[in-house]
Amino acid sequence: MSVALTRLMAELDKLLEPGQYKDYCPNGLQVQGKAEITKIATAVTASQNIVDQAVACGADALLVHHGYFWKNEPNVLVGMKYKRISALIKHDINLIAYHLPLDAHAKLGNNVQLAQKLGWSITDGLEAGNPRSIGLVGEVSESVSLAELSQQIETVLAREPLVIGDAEREIRKIAWCTGAAQGMIEQAAEAGCDLYVSGEISENTVHTARELGIAYMAAGHHATERYGVLAVGEWLEKELGVEHIALDEANPV
Repeated sequence: MSVALTRLMAELDKLLEPGQYKDYCPNGLQVQGKAEITKIATAVTASQNIVDQAVACGADALLVHHGYFWKNEPNVLVGMKYKRISALIKHDINLIAYHLPLDAHAKLGNNVQLAQKLGWSITDGLEAGNPRSIGLVGEVSESVSLAELSQQIETVLAREPLVIGDAEREIRKIAWCTGAAQGMIEQAAEAGCDLYVSGEISENTVHTARELGIAYMAAGHHATERYGVLAVGEWLEKELGVEHIALDEANPV
């Protein structure tokens, strides 16, 4: 079954509400391709490898979390960006990207999907007073040590997290935000959390965690953000009848 590109974009914009976010890149259709979509591929990042996979599987559209045209990046189409975009245009593949809207969606977003994978209950948003909070606050099903929780995350995400804190510390209340959101650790500490989980870590985050008395876990930018775009792809297949293919490219970060 096929769906018109115009309807696909209307459904995605209705679902993800990109107009509600001040983002670092354009959300929605970034590179135009075929007017009718029969097969849509999803992935975390529109790298050359993923573009090549989309071409090989005959996708009409590629939906990603990390697309192109980021704030402050060069505007010229040369080098790596030219090769990626020229491949999309040559094969008439639509590139669709949603960044913060895909992190924050209340059912299909990266943060909610990560919580479901790990069995965490959501109690609040990390951004006080913001109904579309990017980060979330919640609890593990039962108190566990930091070492035990680290092992669970490694098992579920297939990636060993980098852990800052006492391995024997009891963890109950947690906050999390997928990707490169280590800067929200102070908000997690202010919320009284035992642990803050994100994707990446910076040198100063170690000192912040130690001095604020909160444990920190860098579980992988790619590893924590695989599930939102996958959930949206599955939703499109169910709601619109288009074929969905999940693509992936190993990334240790």
